[in-house]
Amino acid sequence: MKILRRLIWVVGVLVVLVAAFFAWVLWPSRPPPALPPPLASAPREPLQYEPPNYLPSNGSPANPAFGAAPGGPPEDCNAGDASASAAPVNAASLNTMAWTPFGRAETGWEIYAPQVAREIQTACAPGSARFATALARWQGGHGLKSTGIFDPETFKVMLVRWHRARPFVRVNGEGVCPGAPSDAQLSTARPEESYGGKTIQLRPSAMDAYRRMVAEAKAAGVVRDPRVLTLFSGFRDPAADAARCARDNNCQGVSRTICSAHRTGLAVDLFIAAASGFGPDSSADPNRLAMARSDVYRWMVVNAGRFGFINYVFEPWHWEWTGEPMLPGVPLSSLPQAGSGRPGDPLLAPVPAPTPAAATAPKPPPKTSAKAPPQKRP
Repeated sequence: MKILRRLIWVVGVLVVLVAAFFAWVLWPSRPPPALPPPLASAPREPLQYEPPNYLPSNGSPANPAFGAAPGGPPEDCNAGDASASAAPVNAASLNTMAWTPFGRAETGWEIYAPQVAREIQTACAPGSARFATALARWQGGHGLKSTGIFDPETFKVMLVRWHRARPFVRVNGEGVCPGAPSDAQLSTARPEESYGGKTIQLRPSAMDAYRRMVAEAKAAGVVRDPRVLTLFSGFRDPAADAARCARDNNCQGVSRTICSAHRTGLAVDLFIAAASGFGPDSSADPNRLAMARSDVYRWMVVNAGRFGFINYVFEPWHWEWTGEPMLPGVPLSSLPQAGSGRPGDPLLAPVPAPTPAAATAPKPPPKTSAKAPPQKRP
């Protein structure tokens, strides 16, 4: 009898264990959390991305100026598993590569190096082994051959990504030109925020975000000139802008754009730096290079996204706020086309073939301080 009782006890324990096991395996899991409301009905937040914690180096390839992420170990810029030949190739091409990234000839890619460094997540200088390794990893993750060598094809893939992150470009890609705010929907910059005493207006939330960003840049110690990060352009009334461009026939190098981001009240042109003899919005390569080498631009590349701002990379001074929707607009095809530049982004839309008349018509020479080349996306 004792043996029978023990056998029954053992069988009972086994039954309980088996039942517990099946309950654990087969019991339905908790339902997934409810999805957030559609974007159209939710409050619009600034475009979110994970910014790196570093200031990309503008030092020489052999001696990077910055190589440490705050709060973490420094990057070993001499270490990397990319091809041994990639680093010296990048060091040489940084100032010698002949290419046409925006439809006009350029030499070298140092102007774009801060944005490239942010994209591939390294603080090391372009000629370092670490930079080549990070670039090779990025290339492999984006359908390119992992050479670790910067080239025009790599830049083109990056540039499309950067353009598509701009809501204004996305709206243009749908054939729409956003609407312009009324005077009552605009906020005016304070005199000390304006470059050269100009009256600058933005939509209020964009102005607030700009002020928060400037305050943090000053706290970070990258603003050492009172002109730095002052506004020299904000909202531009579409009718007045079109009239001025038609009169001057040179608001975009040799032609004007029919739909400017400045009409939204969300785009700003900031004083970043200026090379000797150039204005803060000159697209001359020496001037853009001076901006790209500045601490404030490299700080902006890393940090402006936290405040909802994104850069048009050809123009270091041009930034667009992404924190609220653009106003309902009109079809691009409904806007006056005469004498204007091609709407849309040069990398996202096909270039129409010129008509015989357009191909033979004389063009006015571009000004030295032109705001951008013919393919400008303002």
